[in-house]
Amino acid sequence: MAVLSVPRRARAVRVLGVVSASAALALGTAGNALACDISEFSAEAKCDGDKGVITVTDVDAAGIPATVTVYLENNGADVKKVGEQEVKGSREGTTITFAEKWKPNAEYRIHVKAAGYVDEDIKPNLVTPATACKKEEEPPSAPPASTPPATPTPSASPSKPAEESESPAPEPSESQSTSPAANVPAPAGDSNLAETGADSNTGIIAGIAAALVVVGGGAVFFGMRRRGANSDS
Repeated sequence: MAVLSVPRRARAVRVLGVVSASAALALGTAGNALACDISEFSAEAKCDGDKGVITVTDVDAAGIPATVTVYLENNGADVKKVGEQEVKGSREGTTITFAEKWKPNAEYRIHVKAAGYVDEDIKPNLVTPATACKKEEEPPSAPPASTPPATPTPSASPSKPAEESESPAPEPSESQSTSPAANVPAPAGDSNLAETGADSNTGIIAGIAAALVVVGGGAVFFGMRRRGANSDS
């Protein structure tokens, strides 16, 4: 009985050791799966209104703190350090933002460092879009040269002359057609002649007749006087 109990006890210990080793291996594998990794980081160049920004997202479910540093690149060399921030990832993803007035087709290097887990760049480098967030204002264009006024096109049918187009003047009425001279009063001496319709020679004839009457009267007077002288003698 004692001889058989030793192997059984050893076998039980051996099984327990195998189970413990398997559990430790499983826990180690799980820990490595939850550890921070560069593949859990991503970067993007976007626009916030008319301002450019660079965002970095960490989807590390373990939430291991990591430091993210952004550099502007030119021909494979760092031109300037844009900024540096710390991020703690999450299963849904944690995003940090760097304000940067990036230019189209610019290149940025993003480095991630989590002590004991990762210390490397996000590959490939970030290249910004080909269109900027806000277009540069174009200089005002020169005003167009003044063009001469267009020559009027003659109409198909020529217009009538002014003489033909004008309506004939209305004929004067009877009150308007009377000569103004007819309204002028005649002289006092010629009023009877004008009323009887005699012409302007009547006055001359009347004057000659009167002169003849005077001459005739004088002749009769001298004749009678001469006759009286003769009778006295």
